[in-house]
Amino acid sequence: MDKCFIVDGHCDSIGHLSNQGRSVSVPNEGGHWDIPRAKSADISLQFMAAFIETKFKPLMATIRGFELIETIRDFVEDNSDQLFLVEKKSDLSRIPDPTKIGVLLSVEGGEIVGENLFLLDIIYRLGVRSLGLTWNHRNALGDGVWEHETKSRLTKLGQEAVQRMNQLGMLIDVSHLNENGFWHVLELSKYPIAATHSCAYSLCPNPRNLTDDQLRALAKNKGIVGVNFYPGFLKESGPVTRKDVVRHISYIADIAGVETVGFGSDFDGIDETPDGLENVSDFSYLLDDLTKAGFTSKEIKQISGRNFMRVLSDVLK
Repeated sequence: MDKCFIVDGHCDSIGHLSNQGRSVSVPNEGGHWDIPRAKSADISLQFMAAFIETKFKPLMATIRGFELIETIRDFVEDNSDQLFLVEKKSDLSRIPDPTKIGVLLSVEGGEIVGENLFLLDIIYRLGVRSLGLTWNHRNALGDGVWEHETKSRLTKLGQEAVQRMNQLGMLIDVSHLNENGFWHVLELSKYPIAATHSCAYSLCPNPRNLTDDQLRALAKNKGIVGVNFYPGFLKESGPVTRKDVVRHISYIADIAGVETVGFGSDFDGIDETPDGLENVSDFSYLLDDLTKAGFTSKEIKQISGRNFMRVLSDVLK
């Protein structure tokens, strides 16, 4: 098979840099992701999330979010010989770059804007190009998946946020949003949306996963789901291996079309991984597994990176 480039829709490695002192630049510090291992795996574009921890919410969420954004920007600048920031549609033409990994700055949790929509424009100016409207809890935009009993749609501010993100050219991430909020986003968004790190509910009934109806709706929206590598989202019980990741990819491709699925590893944001997929350098084995599962070379290229690139090309300005 011709060489693929990989787009990974979610990792939390910047939290390790901020909290644990890992440089994320050398492989002997542990963790799931660092620059050398990512380059060895042909990662061409990495979504890097600024995850705002619960202890900072609500009062310190904006400050913590800005701190993490600055950490990501500093990380890219300090490693500018190996990384570059993706901010415009024209930046996508640089992917794949044989020497550098593109970094797309995302924020996991709309708490960063508090109740002030103008902060969306500020984080956009700082380079943020993807925002998860919620984490698992409620905020001023909507309800997360742990609030599913409320069956709430987006708040008025959440609706305005979707419309403003469309205008700015920001990818709307619904991975942690409750189901009614998901449907509300689809009613409002004029552009494709993403569940950057989720799996199929029919295979593992976790509230973080997407139902068949949601998967089909994403396909109609020309959006994408990045399959998450967390064992708890892949299988209800028992050992979890790379084959379970392939099982979810295959299922989503069957339900919603191969153009609707990609990778969303959640590396460095999960405390365990499937056997045989312990860190970013193991992506090559996953591609081999997709070949063995019957995917064509063209389909694997779509899954590994081109689907996310298409969505970003539709969304970014």
